[in-house]
This record gives sequence, structure tokens and C-alpha cells, in this order.
Amino acid sequence: MSAAVQLLVGTRKGAWIYRSDPERRTWSVQGPIFLGHIVNHLVLDPRDGKTLLMAASTGHLGPTIFRSTDGGQTWAEAQQPPAFPKVATNGDAPARAVDHSFWLEPGHASEPGVWWAGTSPPGLFRSADGGATWDSVAGFNDHPMYWNWCPADGGTPDGALLNQIQIDPRDAAHMYIATSTGGVFESRDQGASWAPLNQGVEANFMPDPYPEYGQDAHYIALAPTMPDRIWQQNHCGIYRLDRPGERWDRIGQAMPAEIGDIGFTIVPHPRQADTAWVFPMDGTEVWPRTSPGGKPAVYRTRDAGANWERQDAGFPTQQGWFTVKRQAFCADQAAPLGLYLGATNGEVWMSDDEGGSWRTIAQHLPEIYSVVAAPL
Repeated sequence: MSAAVQLLVGTRKGAWIYRSDPERRTWSVQGPIFLGHIVNHLVLDPRDGKTLLMAASTGHLGPTIFRSTDGGQTWAEAQQPPAFPKVATNGDAPARAVDHSFWLEPGHASEPGVWWAGTSPPGLFRSADGGATWDSVAGFNDHPMYWNWCPADGGTPDGALLNQIQIDPRDAAHMYIATSTGGVFESRDQGASWAPLNQGVEANFMPDPYPEYGQDAHYIALAPTMPDRIWQQNHCGIYRLDRPGERWDRIGQAMPAEIGDIGFTIVPHPRQADTAWVFPMDGTEVWPRTSPGGKPAVYRTRDAGANWERQDAGFPTQQGWFTVKRQAFCADQAAPLGLYLGATNGEVWMSDDEGGSWRTIAQHLPEIYSVVAAPL
């Protein structure tokens, strides 16, 4: 079976699409697309295999969504991009305006045409027409606890985020979101109501280090073959939650002490529920956002986080001062599995042996914000 894959790469100054041969050895490149525009996320709809949605911020249009159905050759802007209501439901609430759309999530397989978007400041939006028009999800955006969960002065140096949306493949009504200000939240009614899901997750920057909400959830992902398992890379470590449990386990404490368990992303294996990868970064007090010691590596667990092994063959052995952002580490569906990461120095790295060895397939790009692997 062909393992050909396409990589959808979003950067600080445009997007590129890389397409492989069936052996994933040689790559063609399409781009730049929208050169100079910030592209936070570029995603292929797995339900039709042809629709691309792009979350972009442009100099003249501001934050918007673009759609392509011809492999990225032509694009149409959303008629109504994500935007908060102009009139706040609470007259005392601060005004909100979408600075940028950060995350795009195709809807459940049973709902063709439905898409979800997460924004900065934290907001949840839904499209029912393939990304042409977007509506505010009042269940989160107008929740009575919104300003507690998403304080106006909270968030990351790049702005507070609703940075992940995950849908239970068994139930379109069951959803999770991750935020940089309130942690993880769960809905069982397709976004009409939400509850925090943060028990056991540390927030060492808070007066109460284990609050009900207030955590900085960098990334969450469901195990594809076990959707009741959620992996989380948090500002304060690596966690795993097996539902119906409510308390997260800090599996990152098994990482080497000199490396720590701080990073931006976590990638589950598509066929092995106990296997996942992380890309650690320097989590010391100065938070330089680089590889620890300038020696980049991924770490893999094959026993649900009880143990971690270093995989660094091919990476620089010294003076490798880059890291990987939230959306820039992913896997394909091939066997053996292919792993792909986009670095802050503009390089795209790949492994076609499940992390055993790494090589670059692209260099000299702008700072990479996202990498998404899709079948070709």
C-alpha cells in the first residue's frame, strides 16, 4: 500500500504543501501560498479528502479563513469569518475581537460540512457550510464563567488561546477543548454547556497549584484506538487521563530529570494506544523555548507513560537551539509510522521509522507554526 503523504505547513509568512512519493523518500513542494501572511493552521477535511481550510491573518483582511477545493491552487475567503458578537451579553463584560483563528477542527464524520475553530482571545466557533460562514458558540463564549476561565489579562505572550478542539469519534455531542487560561473543558451536548476537566493538573504559577481551572493546557489529543484516553502536554508537565476517570496522571515525571516534561505538543500513535511522542523544550525558570541544552530530541513512551526513551538520531548533537510549537508535530497513517515536525528555525524534519532516525525534508522556511500530515 502506498504511504504517500502530503504535509500542510503553516508559517509566520505563508503556507507550503509538500507531497511525497509512495516511499516517502522524495518530496515536491507547492508554495509559497499567501506569502507574507501569518498561517496558523492548514487542515485537510478527511471526510472528502479535498477541502482545505486555512486560518490566516493578513495585512489587509485581518484574521480570516480561506477555503480551497483544488489542492490549494485557488482560494476563497470565508464570507463570515469567526467574530464575537458586537454586543456583549453582559453589559459589564470587556469588548472582544478575534485577533486570530488558531485551530481548525473538522466536524464529526456524521456531520459533513461542519467545522470548528478556536481563536485568540479564547473563543469557540462553528461552521455548518464548509467554512464559508462561522457562528459564535454561545455555550462557551457567553458562559457565565467565561471571564473566570478566560481572564482578559491572562494567556501567553502571543495572546490567550482556545488552542485545541477534540471530538469523540463515537459521539458528535462529546467534545473537549484546551485553553491557555483555564485548562481543559468537556461538553456532552455539542458545546451547549461546558465543565472544567483539570483534576490533578498542576498550575504552579497560581496561588492554589491545583485549581479547578486556570491551567495552561498546551495540547490535548485523543488516542485514536482508545478515545477514552486523553494525552496532554501542559505548561506544567505531561499528563494522561483515562475516562471515565476525572483525575489526570502526571506521566511526565518518568522523563529524565535533566530533560523535564515541558513542551508544546504530544502525538499519539494512530494504532497503538499506549504509544505517544513528545518534543521537550527547556522549561527552566527563564523559559528560553529551545531544546534542552541545544540538543533536540523526541521522547517516546510505549507503555502509556511509565517509561520514556530518547530518539535523537539525525538531530544536531549540539548547538541545536530550536523548538516545536503546538501544531507543528504530527504523524501519518503509514506502517511503519511517519513522524513530522516543523521547527522554529524553519526546518521540517521527518522520521519514517517511528522516531528511530530523523532527517530534514525542508529548510530555510519562515518560523513554522503548524504541520499537518494527510494522505495523498
